[in-house]
Amino acid sequence: MQLDQDLQSLQEMRRAVARAKEAQQKFESYSQEQVDRIVQAMAEAAYNKAYDLAQMAVEESGLGVIEHKAIKNQVASREVYQSIAEEKTVGVIRESREENIVEVAAPFGVIAGIVPVTNPTSTAIFKSLTAVKARNAIVFSPHPSAAKCTVEAARICLQAAIQAGAPEGLIGWVSLPTMETTEALLKHRDVNLILATGGSGLVRAAYSSGKPAYGVGPGNVPVYIEKTAEVSLAVKRIVDSKTFDHGTICASEQSIVVDRNIREIVVREFKKHGAHFLTPEEKKKVEPVISPSPGKLNPKIVGQSAKVIARLAGIQVPEETSLLIADETKVGKEIPFSIEKLAPVFAFYTVEGRNEAEMICQRLLHLGGRGHSLALHTKDEELARSFAQNMPVSRILVNTPSALGAVGATTKLKPSMTLGCGSFGGNITSDNVTARHLLNIKRLAYGVKDIDVPKAGMHHAPPEQEPIMSALQIEEVVEKVLAEARTLKSVNKESIATLVSQVVSKL
Repeated sequence: MQLDQDLQSLQEMRRAVARAKEAQQKFESYSQEQVDRIVQAMAEAAYNKAYDLAQMAVEESGLGVIEHKAIKNQVASREVYQSIAEEKTVGVIRESREENIVEVAAPFGVIAGIVPVTNPTSTAIFKSLTAVKARNAIVFSPHPSAAKCTVEAARICLQAAIQAGAPEGLIGWVSLPTMETTEALLKHRDVNLILATGGSGLVRAAYSSGKPAYGVGPGNVPVYIEKTAEVSLAVKRIVDSKTFDHGTICASEQSIVVDRNIREIVVREFKKHGAHFLTPEEKKKVEPVISPSPGKLNPKIVGQSAKVIARLAGIQVPEETSLLIADETKVGKEIPFSIEKLAPVFAFYTVEGRNEAEMICQRLLHLGGRGHSLALHTKDEELARSFAQNMPVSRILVNTPSALGAVGATTKLKPSMTLGCGSFGGNITSDNVTARHLLNIKRLAYGVKDIDVPKAGMHHAPPEQEPIMSALQIEEVVEKVLAEARTLKSVNKESIATLVSQVVSKL
């Protein structure tokens, strides 16, 4: 039976790629106006179904919060659309008369879209919009635990695109995904680019496929509450961020770093927002629930509420508990609270100022979040710029919820569900990936100068560069200027300048 499903899955993928290739070849001839009309229709259709898709995602995957997933879908549709609506992606997209260069857009072709279980519908919407905006086709391989809702999101986008004039098959999918099928999709000869959002294993597979690929690394995001921060507002933003969709956004904060002289105020504020600070005994019970083996996150806690995680650990917490927080001093794979936790669980580090804070943040990032994001709450602009210089991350989010700021919901970063980690995290880009990353750009470059090319075998020593004026010439200029100046009735700066110019031109 499993063999039949694997074969069916592979066949479905191959058909989807074949249809996508045929559709993309037709779509490549569309005008900018036609493309923009199709993308707008897709965005509107997805936005109108944001809540329904969120409900499907939570019911199928068992992860997150319906209302929060609806917001993700709204950002992935409306905010992403607005950010790319005016972008040129067809024909000449830039022309520089000064440089004599003309830039012409060309699509990649067929894109393989890998979709994670944590953001199954918003990622499908986002990747559909950006791929089609750049005149590509896309074929999705969903996570098996969220295949139905991912396919439905892709189907909504495809139907809207077809109604607006797009060719059939421009957006495709695998409804019965398997690991074998996903790997085959990544290596399919007609796939031209991979857009991979998911676990580190899938991202590695994307990069080793031999295809151009955008992948993203893990986000073990530290948040530093510095002594100048407005504590009550900082804590509220962190709680909003970490509890958003039960912490399933990879840019959500994972460890809190706090200056000792504001520690008690910070703790009090977190407790006001329903945070439960674990006792040493409770912490010991929660640790193996977070990570059953060193460095490995327990998938059973991902996207679950704090109360569910407490119940899994066999501890009692108040009914209103929103977060589980434990004091921590160490960082390492064997320290469960210090790893990335896609759930409302925090490590809490108390430091003696910015130097120790930097050290802890660096260690947390090296453990598993290099290149992704770091959050700061501070009024010290110099400190913020220092962290930007020193931290190996692509996004430093200042005085904003990290999970929402990184994806562009509360900042002016490009709205995106694929956050590049740069070379820090083994990625090709540090940008928030969007439509412009899914374009080839051809350049029409005109000659602006000629170079004398010597014939082969004829060696010419490079001519020595002559000084602008020899010492003898300079002396001659001075003598002539002085002689001329003696004949003038009045001498001023302008008259001397005129004399010098006349003498130099004669020489």
